[in-house]
Amino acid sequence: MKRTLLSAALLSLLSIGAACADDGVPSAASLRDVAKNIFQPITAPPTEVRGEQVTQAKIDLGLWLFFDPRLSRSHIISCNTCHNIGTGGADNVPVSIGHGWQKGPRNSPTVFNSVFNAAQFWDGRAADLMEQAKGPVQASVEMNNTPEQVEITLRSIPDYVAAFARAFPGEEQPVTFDNMARAIEAFETTLVTPNSPFDAFLAGDDNALDPNQRKGLSLFINKGCIACHSGANFGGQAYFPFGVIQKPGAEILPPDDKGRFTVTNTASDEYVFRAAPLRNVALTAPYFHSGEVWDLKQAVAIMGSSQLGHTLTDEEAEAITTFLHALTGIQPKVEYPILPRSTSNTPRPE
Repeated sequence: MKRTLLSAALLSLLSIGAACADDGVPSAASLRDVAKNIFQPITAPPTEVRGEQVTQAKIDLGLWLFFDPRLSRSHIISCNTCHNIGTGGADNVPVSIGHGWQKGPRNSPTVFNSVFNAAQFWDGRAADLMEQAKGPVQASVEMNNTPEQVEITLRSIPDYVAAFARAFPGEEQPVTFDNMARAIEAFETTLVTPNSPFDAFLAGDDNALDPNQRKGLSLFINKGCIACHSGANFGGQAYFPFGVIQKPGAEILPPDDKGRFTVTNTASDEYVFRAAPLRNVALTAPYFHSGEVWDLKQAVAIMGSSQLGHTLTDEEAEAITTFLHALTGIQPKVEYPILPRSTSNTPRPE
């Protein structure tokens, strides 16, 4: 499918070349025709996941839980700590800092538009956002808690008991670890970023991308970036080796992190990672799973040589980088919640 997509796009680019202006910038109309076959706009949040309705009661509960540090054993770390709503849905450090000031093994992916990914985490070990929400809570290097302790904590707080009952009516015991994850998932489905300049361009606004951004989009397609970064989220749908053509240095590709191999235990999955979604990528430095590259233009150049075998000129890398800035959509506006109060029965931080 990827090969077919790429071949069709490259054939279409032949017609783009004929429609280029004297400066080599493709016309908006011809470039849009090609782009529509490769990318989709960010749409409204889904109204259901896994056949289950995303209700307002679940979203409201998930909002509390996303910001509540009491899900961690220390009562310091929340989901928002590593997926900060105010900084592009990520934490903007190489690797996240977890329980006891431990450093995590990988850069924190953005939570924005993550509902559109085929799987979660760099290695795809979580099938969906519900499964993903359980991981950090239990990871010793992150929130270092247990399902039992989380349930005890939440059941000790009357406002949470009432909120779980509203979100999961009819259940004999609504306050469960699974329901915690389901509520967080419901809230995270709302964290989408529509109406980027690129989306406006795709919808027919010729002026939404300036000439250099159109040139960058043309290069993004022509150089083969779309082999990994296509669809609504510009990635997040499949797995690829980091270093298809040439492996980057150990500072960017740590030899001890073998990526998806740790999930599948299959030799061919060594140093294979899920293609990073590129929506809002200008907001989420540093880059790659190692978080060792801070400059987006440098990241583009590394991808060109490592994944595509192209040594991009400075002008090409600049144009592609300028285009990637056009993928920044309207950021979610989330009011920081006043959380339910603890009681004398709420476990103390450790």
